[in-house]
Amino acid sequence: MTVAEHSPAADHRPAILWADDFALTGGVSAGIEQLIAAGRLSGTSALVTTRHWPSHARRLLNLRSRIAIGFHLNLTLGGPLGPMPHLAPSGTFPNSARLLELGFAGRLDEAEIAEEITRQLDRFEDMIGQPPDVIDGHHHVHVYPQVRRALLQVLAKRYQGTKPMLRDTADNPLAITFRHASVGRSLGLSLLAIGFGARARALGFPTNLGFSGVSPFDERLPFSRELRRFFRRPGPDHLIMCHPGYADEELARIDTLVARREVELAALFLDSDLPARIRHPSRDAMGHISWGAGNA
Repeated sequence: MTVAEHSPAADHRPAILWADDFALTGGVSAGIEQLIAAGRLSGTSALVTTRHWPSHARRLLNLRSRIAIGFHLNLTLGGPLGPMPHLAPSGTFPNSARLLELGFAGRLDEAEIAEEITRQLDRFEDMIGQPPDVIDGHHHVHVYPQVRRALLQVLAKRYQGTKPMLRDTADNPLAITFRHASVGRSLGLSLLAIGFGARARALGFPTNLGFSGVSPFDERLPFSRELRRFFRRPGPDHLIMCHPGYADEELARIDTLVARREVELAALFLDSDLPARIRHPSRDAMGHISWGAGNA
């Protein structure tokens, strides 16, 4: 049974299906690469702070004509690319809860955050050879208090011409409730992002309009069923995030989302209608992308 067979006619608008965490580990990148080759993703965003980024970036470049390539801002996993005496005095980032706490308390050094954002963007562009198509954040840090302000300041100065799309994690509360997919977490993430999309668009940066993919990671609910729910009540430029990949020893050491990645990977391969349900980017001669509809 496929998404299309279970979705009402009004929900057949194709969505951007986006895989997070490329270059997190070898297994994660391998799974994402296979989905890209099969035409089952719209794009993926990469962690440039991991040891895998240089070699995995070269592999990603070989798939560039098929997908959008995004930058996954990291402030919660491993350590920074340069000194951050306030946020990471020991060379290790805080966890997401601590970063969020510091942001709400107004205790982040925004200049320091901006410098790290710049270092990470430089590393992305050094390997890819052009700006990211999409920008988002590991654990959604790009919409956290203070981080978002530092990010938008960096981006406004850095990108004067064609601007990357920024992921907006806000969505219509009625649509979130209707999907019945991790409603509480989805509403919380939407509230966290209030104002981010409007400010980004005011600066000339496009954003998705509509967001889903938040999961309770409950083994009792098959991901194939969750996926069908994520496509319901899409926004006009809807983005669905996912976290596919192969589990490996490194992943088990550094991340809490391990076996679930293979569950998502399998479900994304098994849905026969998925390529027609997602938007596929095309590139012009300058490398800029435009978003098409799903394949017939």
